[in-house]
Amino acid sequence: MPGLFYDGGYMMGMHGLGWLVLLVLLAGVFIFGRSRYADREDDRRETPHEVLRRRLARGEITVAEYEERKALLDRDSGRSA
Repeated sequence: MPGLFYDGGYMMGMHGLGWLVLLVLLAGVFIFGRSRYADREDDRRETPHEVLRRRLARGEITVAEYEERKALLDRDSGRSA
């Protein structure tokens, strides 16, 4: 009964093609996972000055409020206007 348990290596674990399929599947998952996060533009946090400019552009604050808050940010951060 040697053919029952050992069939010339054919039934020994995963076949060569099975390993290839598994490898391709894992590579696809890895590449898809990385590309999903690479496309995000909002990964970078906005600075307080960028938030202030965006709020002014949207009309959420007036020019006077913008200048007042910018002066406070510049003073606190040690920036020169």
